[in-house]
Amino acid sequence: MPETSIEAVREHLETLYHAESGRILATLIRLLGDFDRAEDAMQDAFTAALEKWPQDGIPANPRAWLVSTGRNRAIDALRRRGRFDAAQDKLVQELEARSPEDPSEDHTGLYDDSLRLIFTCCHPALAQEARVALTLREVCGLKTEEIARAFLTTTPALAQRIVRAKAKIRDARIPYQVPSPEELPERLATVLQVVYLVFNEGYSASSGSSLTRADLSGEAIRLGRLLLELLPEPEVIGLLALMLLQESRRAARSTPEGELILLEAQDRSLWDREGIAEGIALVERSLRTQRFGPYTLQAAIAAVHAEAPDTAATDWPQIVALYTALYQMEPSPVVELNRAVAIAMRDGPESGVAHIDTILSRGDLTDYHLAHSVRADLLRRLGQHREAHESYTRALALTQQEPERRFLEKRLQQLDQKDHDE
Repeated sequence: MPETSIEAVREHLETLYHAESGRILATLIRLLGDFDRAEDAMQDAFTAALEKWPQDGIPANPRAWLVSTGRNRAIDALRRRGRFDAAQDKLVQELEARSPEDPSEDHTGLYDDSLRLIFTCCHPALAQEARVALTLREVCGLKTEEIARAFLTTTPALAQRIVRAKAKIRDARIPYQVPSPEELPERLATVLQVVYLVFNEGYSASSGSSLTRADLSGEAIRLGRLLLELLPEPEVIGLLALMLLQESRRAARSTPEGELILLEAQDRSLWDREGIAEGIALVERSLRTQRFGPYTLQAAIAAVHAEAPDTAATDWPQIVALYTALYQMEPSPVVELNRAVAIAMRDGPESGVAHIDTILSRGDLTDYHLAHSVRADLLRRLGQHREAHESYTRALALTQQEPERRFLEKRLQQLDQKDHDE
């Protein structure tokens, strides 16, 4: 193979790590049977690639090379320890016996390694918070500090949560496999919740300089498709529909410079019509079963938006009705807030403000920046600039995302300019 400059190799590996490390790690966990051992093996493999590829050239199948190298190095390390520890030697024999001839084989469909990993991370033996944190860390590759910010906790506390979850999997000998058909339904709800949380982190990043992370939402949609293949239940269909419909707006949600664009101002010609068509077809398929749940109702709301040519022509009465049904099925302050926005669009800003004030007066969502941002926007439309300024300021203090911060600062500047002009 031809020599390649170390700069080119380094750049290629960075791209590969960003795009493929989740799948590589999932396969190594399957082959090595241990999270920590697999993580060490993956790091060893990337280090080896940086050493060898400049001289040997980049292999035809880099992911296969990394998986094979990581596995072989991990087993070699265990074999060296086995000279002095019979237990390690026995483990080597077990790993070699269970491994396929081609460890880099691309497992797709029902037995995708990522799918095995997500069911393991979402095992009922783990606490719910641990399931989500472990999936975001091991399946999606989020950094511990990123997950800690999403959970509003400290990085050391989140790291301990992940360590305890791994120890529980190891000590309880939780199998690294897709559950049996009999076990799948009860395991599915948690998995769907985790997949949607991953999608949301990609669709609207909880913090940082970027509004979205296409890699995360793309991974969540890929996992959603695999779940649908494995278990075509109405809520699996509904979740995939919801993700596709929301993802269809990605190109219109921000400027080329990364600035936030609200739904009402988006250029709808940029919406992905192919994704919308697939999403709507899935919504209709789930609704026909009459066994649908919250994901399908949320997808139905997204479908109403997708079918409207603009904000004014949107069927707001239907959206209010769907949010009412969703609230009855799954009451939460966030659903109530979204319903208040729809009511404001149907009946006017005053109605929306009244509903939001009711939510906030109960003490719900007082630290949720979107509640204050939405309230501020409705007050701005009503011409109540002082109250709007207070709510925008409160939202600005709570948001952790840079594009949202810039958007709110711009709104405050516009209010100040209006007051100055008047």
